[in-house]
Amino acid sequence: MKLPRRHVLQLGGAIAAATALAGRASALDYPVRPVRLVVGFPAGGPSDILARLIAQWLSERLGQPFVVENQPGAASNIATATVVHAPPDGYTLLLVGPANAINPSLYDKLEFEFMRDIAPVAGLTREPLVMLVNPSVPAPTGPQLIAYAKSNPGKIRLALTDPGSAPHASGELFRMMAGVDLAVVHYTGGGPAALKGTIEGQSELMFEPLSASIAPLRAGKLRALAVTAGTRSPALPDLPTVSDFVPGYEASAVSGIGVPRGTPAEIIDTLNATINAAFVDPQMKARLADTGGSALAGSPADFGRLMAQETEKWAKVVKFSAATAR
Repeated sequence: MKLPRRHVLQLGGAIAAATALAGRASALDYPVRPVRLVVGFPAGGPSDILARLIAQWLSERLGQPFVVENQPGAASNIATATVVHAPPDGYTLLLVGPANAINPSLYDKLEFEFMRDIAPVAGLTREPLVMLVNPSVPAPTGPQLIAYAKSNPGKIRLALTDPGSAPHASGELFRMMAGVDLAVVHYTGGGPAALKGTIEGQSELMFEPLSASIAPLRAGKLRALAVTAGTRSPALPDLPTVSDFVPGYEASAVSGIGVPRGTPAEIIDTLNATINAAFVDPQMKARLADTGGSALAGSPADFGRLMAQETEKWAKVVKFSAATAR
């Protein structure tokens, strides 16, 4: 039997409405099964530790396992691509980090556009880096280091980790804004290799996240000159900021949660509200502080604006340094 066109259209509309209602009901019931949180770095590092901390919080509050899945490689591009291509149903999350703001200008050809393909959910933390020197450097303060570097061009060796990392970008930003001629020593394998090299004197200067800097500082193996955030760190309250002697300088490791673009707003709102609740829980606040970062409370739009600002800032640094992905 052939239905009149009017009836076909009505039936199609009814099916579409039912599908939309089913999707909305599913979003409101979220989550009903385990959720994976994809991390672009190996287990045991700062990103992994933060991911497991927030995954445990989400698991306890939302009643389903949030399972951390490490997919290291290509400065987190492998992990990001996994999430970009996942169904937009809230069951695949991305731990967003500094590399996601740096990589768009560092890599000529990526199979995705981060700001277009990943929807922001919530910020997690903003962690400052520490400006560190080998104790043999004859400059006890940041201004003295700059003066020494300018009178001895190329003598101070700056340790840089893989392009796309926060230490690499922070070091290049300092070189650009301070106007100093520094020799560059490249380290592969991330922060541990650069820390070891600076401790052993293969390089004299480096920038490293606060969480990884505390142990060598306490052991006297390195000396801290400043923190890179816009304000002093409660963990190192006596240290000035780099902006105290290089006006306008600010660098920090921003982290958060993202999902595939097209994920229902109800799911994003559920995740955002649950994450923001962690920032007012005394026990969770203390655990987050132990990671070296300060909480980034706010809406999905707030986190999206911050990532856009970070992307714009680091693009200028990549252009200055002529860095390329290796």
